[in-house]
Amino acid sequence: MFSRYAHLRRELYCKSDYSRNVNTFSPEGRLFQVEYAIEAIKLGSTTVGIQTAHGVVLAVEKRTQSALLDSDSVEKIMEIDAHIGCAMSGLTADARTMVEHARVTAQNHSFTYDEPIKVESITQTICDLALRFGEGADEEEATMSRPFGVALLIAGVDQHGPQLYHADPSGTFMRYDAKAIGSGSEGAQNELQDSYNKSLTLEEARSLALKILKQVMEEKLDHSNVQLAQVLPEKGFQILDEAELKPIIEKIEAAAKEAADAQMATSTS
Repeated sequence: MFSRYAHLRRELYCKSDYSRNVNTFSPEGRLFQVEYAIEAIKLGSTTVGIQTAHGVVLAVEKRTQSALLDSDSVEKIMEIDAHIGCAMSGLTADARTMVEHARVTAQNHSFTYDEPIKVESITQTICDLALRFGEGADEEEATMSRPFGVALLIAGVDQHGPQLYHADPSGTFMRYDAKAIGSGSEGAQNELQDSYNKSLTLEEARSLALKILKQVMEEKLDHSNVQLAQVLPEKGFQILDEAELKPIIEKIEAAAKEAADAQMATSTS
């Protein structure tokens, strides 16, 4: 009995030890801290990215914890270079660290080679940084003491056309036609699978992204609680302002009301 109890204690201690250690694999081949970081993303704001033949659209839910908070100060979409932007879900401070690193890399590349950096290259740079956690040697670049608690949707346009990448705390990146991350990602991804097609226009992609956010958000869709951006071949990265957002939201609300009225008329007839 005592031997069994000691074995259980030893097993629990080992698991706890692996859970705390950021750069040691468990006997099952797992890095628990990275897994915890990926789980933390699921608590973040819902973020949607859609790639079309004409450009890439990013849409993010902006949560405000207080009515006294200025919603304009909540920044969920950031510019990396003139032709690349990203949307985040997770810890904003971690996202800023990654974006700043990516900006420096993009500027260095432009200065050295006199050309804009490729979207895949900047994504690779971000994922390389994501793996720099734990204890490094004194001569190495300073590392994070833990994995980054943020996932990014990276949108850009280069000589290969519009592109959308997803990067997570494990340092893994993949290219998508459409992708959702954050707390409402499961429902949003299902809707993307049902509604997305490669022939979408940019206008349709903007409407679809906001429509999906409307479905998963707890609050009513409004220009103050969402952020929308696009990356175009001719104009590069741009965040849509209030005047550009309002007509899209009004069109979505009008379509939703029309559908609800039609359903009500059908049920009463």
